[in-house]
Amino acid sequence: MMNNLKQSKASIISFVLLALRTVIGWHFLYEGIVKIYSPSWSAYNYLINSKWIFAGFFNWMAETPGILKVVDLLNVWGLIVIGLLLLFGIFTRAAAIFGILLLSFYYLATPPFIGMDFGVPTEGHYLIVNKNLIELVTLILFLIIPSNKIYGLDRMWNLVKEAIAQRKNGMLKTSQVQKSVEVEQGIGRRELIKNLLPLPIFGGFVVASLKKKGWYSYEEKFLKDTDALTTATMKSFDFSSLKDLKGQIPTTNIIGEIEFSRLMLGGNLIGGWAHARDLIYMSDLVKKYHNDEKVFTTFKLAEKCGINTILTNPVLCRVINQYWRQKIGKIKFISDCGGGKSLIEGVKMSIDNGASACYVHGGAADRFVQQGRIDEIHEAVEFIKQNGLPAGIGAHKISTIKGCVDYGLNPDYWMKSLHMKDYLKGKEEDMYKNIFCENTDETIHYMETLKQPWIGFKVLSAGVIDPMEGFRFAFENGADFICVGMYDFQIVDDVNITLDILNSDSVKNRKRPWLV
Repeated sequence: MMNNLKQSKASIISFVLLALRTVIGWHFLYEGIVKIYSPSWSAYNYLINSKWIFAGFFNWMAETPGILKVVDLLNVWGLIVIGLLLLFGIFTRAAAIFGILLLSFYYLATPPFIGMDFGVPTEGHYLIVNKNLIELVTLILFLIIPSNKIYGLDRMWNLVKEAIAQRKNGMLKTSQVQKSVEVEQGIGRRELIKNLLPLPIFGGFVVASLKKKGWYSYEEKFLKDTDALTTATMKSFDFSSLKDLKGQIPTTNIIGEIEFSRLMLGGNLIGGWAHARDLIYMSDLVKKYHNDEKVFTTFKLAEKCGINTILTNPVLCRVINQYWRQKIGKIKFISDCGGGKSLIEGVKMSIDNGASACYVHGGAADRFVQQGRIDEIHEAVEFIKQNGLPAGIGAHKISTIKGCVDYGLNPDYWMKSLHMKDYLKGKEEDMYKNIFCENTDETIHYMETLKQPWIGFKVLSAGVIDPMEGFRFAFENGADFICVGMYDFQIVDDVNITLDILNSDSVKNRKRPWLV
């Protein structure tokens, strides 16, 4: 009876280990198969976002095309082969060794330490321990436990070899003969069934995988070309990645030694000012989309593309400072100094939170000039300069710029809206209401007379104009920089468009000289 109890306990342990090995094998196999389903998959983003002590090595792998191809290939087929071996329980120790190596690379590339979980898709936020570490430690178990103790093809093969060896011996003791008989009978009956349990499990995986592939096929067929339009930049979510990047945005200084990128990231979409015409839900939607992790990812991606500046409201100082504190990146920010009880308070708030440059918000400047309060703009500009930062004045109306010039103000740069005037041709203008530069021709001609750099904004009229047209129009007609609101999935395409336009003859030989 005691012997039967021991056998029953051993059998239960073997089943538990079988279940543990199976779920890990299933996970490995699925991770490999799903990458085959996604031909555009690459380890690039995972490697390029690596931090910690081996970041340089992983970044080098991502940025070396030949190495990256090998890494992608080893990832896909390594996961598949290891998954199959674990699922069937064959060459278990070898599978465990290579699985541990693979998981070690994953863990070292993006360890779940505090401040290092940005930009990497996860089921949640972990503290040191994540699924990679859990599976890694579990696989060590399969290095220690003899493979003949766990149901699977390894165990069955061991039993077969043992039975063959005993038959060849020919000089067996009575107890050994009895054991040999039990082995042969076991392999042919219950033992065979137990060791072949991975077969129906694998069959279940195949069925589930094919169904999943069917869902993918449906989505690809019916959803890929869907007009998922959020701004003029994107017409579907089949967007470009860093692998498609043509180069980095050039930088130059407005004044002093601080370099700013020709293309700047606008903060409206991140802050929730969507300017989406009559779509009243859009501002809330973009704020929900841009949680802190998404903002960090957007900033990091922008910096990888050479966009080193975001132009925004002080309300985003918290998330920008958190980005800096976590040492994720070094993106600069130009503040519009809005949000305070007074203009000077907004300037102080911006300077205290690390702004690289400040300017008087366009809406505020328009209002102050109209109300005859230009002296307040002058006070703010001088205060910014006294604190050693480039000082600018923003405006939607060209009359605001003229009023400031006539008053004698001399900012370091201008922020002026600029977009083509005929993009609404054939449409009812009241339906769009996205006109931020009413006197386009007058703006272009007057700005030609000014000697300060010009940052053009609203060049897409809040997402209504196609970037290729809007960017070209702004640069051809005098803007030295452009500020554009971009979702993370639009950045690479917008950068590529900007590079093409900056290299075109029409922009290089434009009428207004490049002032920086």
